[in-house]
This record gives sequence, C-alpha cells and structure tokens, in this order.
Amino acid sequence: MAPHSLSLLLLLLLLFLHHSTTAYSIGVNYGTLGDNLPPPATVANFLKTKTTIDSVKIYDMNPQILQAFANTGISVAVTAPNGDIPNLAASVDAARQWVVGKIKPFHPQTKIIYVLVGSEVLHWADPTTIRKLVPAMRNLHSALISEGITDIKVTTAHSLAIMRQSIPPSAGQFRPGFAKHVLGPMLKFLQETKTPFMVNPYPYFGYNPKSLNFALFRPNRGLYDRNTKLTYTNQFDALMDAVYSAMKALGPYGDVAIAIGETGWPSVCDGWDACSVPNARAYNNGLVKHLALGKGTPLMPNRRFDTYIFALFNENQKPGPIAERNWGLFQPDFTPVYDSGIFRNGQVPPPIQPKPRGQQWCVPKADATNEALQANINYVCSQGVDCRPIQPGGTCYAPNNVKALATYAMNAYYQVKGHQLYNCDFSHTGVITSVNPSHDNCKI
Repeated sequence: MAPHSLSLLLLLLLLFLHHSTTAYSIGVNYGTLGDNLPPPATVANFLKTKTTIDSVKIYDMNPQILQAFANTGISVAVTAPNGDIPNLAASVDAARQWVVGKIKPFHPQTKIIYVLVGSEVLHWADPTTIRKLVPAMRNLHSALISEGITDIKVTTAHSLAIMRQSIPPSAGQFRPGFAKHVLGPMLKFLQETKTPFMVNPYPYFGYNPKSLNFALFRPNRGLYDRNTKLTYTNQFDALMDAVYSAMKALGPYGDVAIAIGETGWPSVCDGWDACSVPNARAYNNGLVKHLALGKGTPLMPNRRFDTYIFALFNENQKPGPIAERNWGLFQPDFTPVYDSGIFRNGQVPPPIQPKPRGQQWCVPKADATNEALQANINYVCSQGVDCRPIQPGGTCYAPNNVKALATYAMNAYYQVKGHQLYNCDFSHTGVITSVNPSHDNCKI
C-alpha cells in the first residue's frame, strides 16, 4: 500500500473511532394520557422528519402506536403492564402466548428493542407481584427466543427509591430487602442476557435552591467524593455513579450496562419555584449536550447511555398536581414548550398557526374552584403571556376575585396559543363562549 493511502486509511479510522465513541441515543417517553393528542402516525412522522429523537418508550402495548412506527427506523421500547406480571411468571408457555399476541404482529416491521416488564414495580407493586418480577422477565426472554426473536431485550425500569444511599456516589447502596431478593437475581439475569439495568433518575425530585445549578448542568462548585477523589459537576452523573456503585457492591455486576428509562423536568407546577420553562429548558438541553459529548461519568468514563426524556407531550388528563401535566417537550399541536435541543440541524419550527375562526373567548367553567383557577393563572403567566393587565394597577386587576383574573389569563392564553379546543381545556376547567367577557375598562 502506498504511504499516502495508508495515511488516508489511518485518518478515516481515527474519524470513525471518534464518532463511534461520541455516539449516543436520545429517546422520549410517549405517554397518551390526554384527550387532545395527535394521531400516532402524525407523531411518528413528526419525530422522524423534524427531530433527532431516534427512540420512543411507551407504557403499554398500544397497537396503533406500534403500527405507526413501523418502517420508520425509530426504535420502540414497550411495556408489559404491571398487571401482566403474574401471568408472565406462571410459565414460559404463558409468556409465549403473550409474545405471539402482543409482539409478533408488529415485529420486525416495528423496531422493538426493549420490553419492560412493568413500570417501577419495586416502588408501586404489592409484595407478591414484586416476587414474581424476575421470573416473569426470565420467562419472557425465553419465550422471545422460542419464537425466534433475538433482537429484543427484556428489562424493567426502577425509580431511585430502590436506593438506600446515594451520597457520596462511591458509597451508593440499594435498599437491603430489594438488593438480596430481587435486584441481585435481576442483575444476574441482565448480565447473562447482556441487557441494561434501567433506572429513572430525576434530579428534580431532589430539588434544593442552593444546588439548583448542580441539578441543571450549569456552572457550579461541584460535589467532591472523598473516597474516589473525583469531583462531580452535575447531579445526573452523581446519581448514575451511585447506581453503578450499588451494583458493584451487590456483586460482580459492574459490566452490566445502565439505561435511563425516564428523566426530565416540569415547566410548571403549583406555586413551587423549582418549576419553570427556563429550568426545564436548562435541564433537558443540558442533558442532551452532556450525553452528546460521550464522556460518560466519573466512575464510568466513555459509557454510552440509552436515554428516554420524560415526556413528549403535556398530557392534560394526568392526575395529581399541575406539574404532572407539564413535563412535555411539546404541546399537543407540536408547538415546542421550549427549545430542548432535539430539532434537526438546530432549527426550531415556528408554532403552528391556527385557522381563523369567528369571535370566541375562553372562560372558566361555572363549577371551577378558586384553587384550580389560581393554578391556571400561574400556568398562563409562566408561559410568556402578558399578565400585566391583571397585576396591581392593571386594567383588569380585580383583587380577591380569582375568577375575574382567571378569565383574563385563560382567554389570553387561548388567543395567543391558537383557537384549538385544547388551548381552553385547563384540566377541564375552561369552556369556549361566543359572549365577550370584557367589562368596564377591562378589554378581554
């Protein structure tokens, strides 16, 4: 081979190695607890053509979603609901029937890469279901192999409630009861099948105003681990290394890969300063950039983590506090809640323009509580809508009249965001009217 040809070959090899070590996979959790969400086929096309997202995780075996992602090249992680665990644990034959009915109609056209057996089972399930979790995983793996399916891995995702200790990261430990009876056998299975241990790290749930920059990937003083002499610059790495340390403390499981089933930050919540669009943007954008560097963590250098951001959409039917309905990267019309850094070529598409309609206003329902209406006001005013008219001295300021203030705020949001019905839903507390609610000097 000529010297210049050899030099060119070496250069190409170095470029290949550089790109391969910095490769990473960013996915998103695609929840469906909303009555205003777009059809799955529309979602699949949007993700494929407009974003860098290459994988989605769903919380069930929804056939419409599985069909929608067929032949898109986007990987799909599916979930066997917690209620299916006893049946899957009963026998390999029972698990095989599950595979035939739930997986084979869509595989391989839909690129299913993981089946999660349950969701945060150790956190939410009863003791009997927890005992059956690993047998169910083993049976399902055997059933897939029996059906000739070798490209789907079986795992399950854990909340970090499985941790007894996570600070410092080098001293991470699992809770003793789970460690001995569930996590030890599970890690052995995952090691045998070369499958990641999946966890759901949420720096948000450990929110402390004093360490906010540490949680949001912003410049900070860092966390020093005296045992390892390593300094952590963000909480995500610290949580991941705590899990890794716990795995090693339990047995020779340091070679088991780790995947992130959920992580994210809500953009709105009930009067808590942790939640805001800037904080959500900082966390998810920082996470994407951090993973793109391919540096891994202090204890796991150069490790690659399959990661699923929570969540794709703001889902208006999720129960609980308002934060639960505001984890999304997008509104249901694909308007970005903020730029999360996942658009192709860095191009953020403009908001979808609504079609003009006759004069309509969004007002509170008659039975809406003051608490719900105050939450609506807080949400609207955090979304960049001009709330000066309902502040002291404003033309629509009405002290001690939450309904009047909410009328202005909800309608302002409806007019700015577009006249789609879901922009006047507000967790079922808003209604469309053709009667102008303006009064006195307050023009709504």
